[in-house]
Amino acid sequence: MRVILFYHSVISDWNHGNAHMLRGIARELQVRGHEVRIYEPADGWSLEQLRRERGEEPVRRFHALFPHLESRLYDPARLDLDRALDGADLVIVHEWNEPELVERIGAHRTESRGYRLLFHDTHHRAVTDPEAMARYDLSEYDGVLAFGESLCEVYRERGWAERVWCWHEAADTSLFRPMRVRDQVGDLVWIGNWGDEERTTELYEFLVEPVRALQLRARVYGVRYPPAGRRALAGAGIGYAGWLPNYEVPSVFGRYRATVHIPRRPYRERLVGIPTIRVLEALACGIPLVTAPWEDSEGLFRPGEDFLIARDGIEMQSHLRALLLDEGLSEEIATSGLQRVLERHTCAHRVAELIAIYEELEGVGKERVLAS
Repeated sequence: MRVILFYHSVISDWNHGNAHMLRGIARELQVRGHEVRIYEPADGWSLEQLRRERGEEPVRRFHALFPHLESRLYDPARLDLDRALDGADLVIVHEWNEPELVERIGAHRTESRGYRLLFHDTHHRAVTDPEAMARYDLSEYDGVLAFGESLCEVYRERGWAERVWCWHEAADTSLFRPMRVRDQVGDLVWIGNWGDEERTTELYEFLVEPVRALQLRARVYGVRYPPAGRRALAGAGIGYAGWLPNYEVPSVFGRYRATVHIPRRPYRERLVGIPTIRVLEALACGIPLVTAPWEDSEGLFRPGEDFLIARDGIEMQSHLRALLLDEGLSEEIATSGLQRVLERHTCAHRVAELIAIYEELEGVGKERVLAS
């Protein structure tokens, strides 16, 4: 099968956490013998920001580490869809693409009828900026892949798509795996971006204050931290290390004893049940995780076994203290979380689900042809 993937970027993960799963899905499709073509805009925001901050070295390193993930850079104004989509069986368009491109591909699909076309949504804009999402014309798409059941319901209620499938994020376990070292350098690490003021209060309550109170050796990686945020980290004795290439996450996790998850407010309050990729990354790497409150309404994990949940900052301190003092508890939580990912939440699982969706669509298409 020839699969065409329109990503915002496969090269850059600068403020683009979805790059982890998108890379993993492409790799897993290739492992199964499918031909994969990836397209991304040459002037994509994430790639431009990465180059502005770090130059060309991260781009060169990506190509060296992932030679199988060749991305075809294009100028949106000059993109020849007849050529790009020639021979396609399945086309997936990620939601970071511009509405104009989404509509153009839909129109091309209507003319050709030669492939299945899906829209992939892994963001909270459906509830935080519905006017922007309403600009996406999905009328000619076969359906939507949404990364949580609560997001599926938004699409159904608003009538944005005829078919919607729940397609959770997942870990690429060929890359994200335990890499624990004997001589660890710190107690706590958090990998995450500031969050556009969507979790500022939570960062103070569940990260800054617990580290200060427990006097932990802690470090933070991420981008878009404002001066006030950096001052708060420094005041609590937390080192700030800036952008971390996603593929270095496993080795960083391996050098620390625990990590935390601090969900953005839209996921906690309006898109319940969606853990986001950071939870999966941590569990896949076998590091004990304590998370700020979020409701696992879909039963994806075993809260209290795969990770600990802190209802407030005081409980965050309590859980972190317990994990750091009790090696048996720490190992038990880490082992359980890793097992859960390997059993249910890998890119291999998601590709199997994707193939089943494709076969379902092909079956429906054949039934309609026979009926006519």
